Amino acid sequence: MTLSQDRSPSLTTQMQQSVQADSATSQELEIPTDCSIRFAVSLKGLTTWKVGGLAQWYLEPRTLAETQTGLAWARQNDLPITIIGAGSNLLISDRGLPGLVICIRHLRHVNTQFDNETRTITADAGKMVASLAWQAARRGWGGMEWSAGIPGTLGGAVVMNAGAHGHSMQEILVSTDVLNLDGSIETLTNRELEYSYRTSNLQGDSRIVLSAKLELNITGDAEQIKARTFRDLEKRHSKQPYDRPSCGSVFRNPSPQHAAALIEELGLKGYRIGDAEVSTLHANFIINRQDATASDIRELIYYVQSQVKAKYSIELETEVKMLGEF
Repeated sequence: MTLSQDRSPSLTTQMQQSVQADSATSQELEIPTDCSIRFAVSLKGLTTWKVGGLAQWYLEPRTLAETQTGLAWARQNDLPITIIGAGSNLLISDRGLPGLVICIRHLRHVNTQFDNETRTITADAGKMVASLAWQAARRGWGGMEWSAGIPGTLGGAVVMNAGAHGHSMQEILVSTDVLNLDGSIETLTNRELEYSYRTSNLQGDSRIVLSAKLELNITGDAEQIKARTFRDLEKRHSKQPYDRPSCGSVFRNPSPQHAAALIEELGLKGYRIGDAEVSTLHANFIINRQDATASDIRELIYYVQSQVKAKYSIELETEVKMLGEF
């Protein structure tokens, strides 16, 4: 028997209409001619959970100049600014997001560069981490095998110290270029990011990651490294649900415990609220079965946290970042 709670299917529509109504008075703002800012754009298709409301204003820049123009425009109009990448670790409210949402997945700051002498990679923040892992493997550079299954951008991975199979970004990051809200650019070293488990001091920060430089210290036979990369990817796919929208792991592991094990021991696999479900394959995944809302997912997250706390006196912290008003 599947455990579940029902939610009204009209909730998302009501919330999105609310955002449109609240935003209507803002349409009179003058848009810069050299910046493709759009009004009332749905964010649902920009997250891996496939949920979320409307961005009051939306910009998907392709150049640094366009990004700087957008930032200046938002500051001039006293608008809050939200930065997103591939949307793989985000839960965006059904009510949408006020102000300007900047999606950097197509932002081009530098061309991808592979330095054979230093075994370093310099790439745009919008580059997919998995793509870089395979490009490195084909060159016989090891050290990124673990990231072949991560469904996010390099910028997002830098910010949240993405990791898998006991490895993470902090092992390979040399430095990152970030854009400040005043339009200036600064380079931050690995040490300056103050990395810890699944976080950095860029988490919740307003700075925009433009590019990053990685150093891979392992070299070897390209076929062997590609085989290891493929094994790590297969291991990830065999244990995690990739047939339905999700954000990856929802909760941080409360060392030395594992969040998935705690949730599974409570019998919560398959538990549903609306169309959000604790995966039957991996208990640390919450999937969108088809028509889940962000509120369904948020409530399911809180329910799992409450059950784990009641049984084990452990506070599960989320890896996922929640944006907007719930």
